[in-house]
Amino acid sequence: MDQEAAKQAIIDGIKSKSKSKSKFYFKDLTAFVPEMKTLQVKKLLGQMVNEEILEYWSSGSTTFYGLKGAGKQQAGEGE
Repeated sequence: MDQEAAKQAIIDGIKSKSKSKSKFYFKDLTAFVPEMKTLQVKKLLGQMVNEEILEYWSSGSTTFYGLKGAGKQQAGEGE
């Protein structure tokens, strides 16, 4: 699977679950691209954050990933 196809698989996976949640654990996102190794997925997610497709969100103890601009917490960011 090439990187563009993997990015699209992650985006599609997030959108398919977006009705129930907007933030995902790393292991949730690796499930969307099972043929990729963990380190490859981690690098790809970092690239997607740099491209502003995804964003990090931290609860203080855990880091989540979500689509940029999605989620209930987005309105309160920066206050």
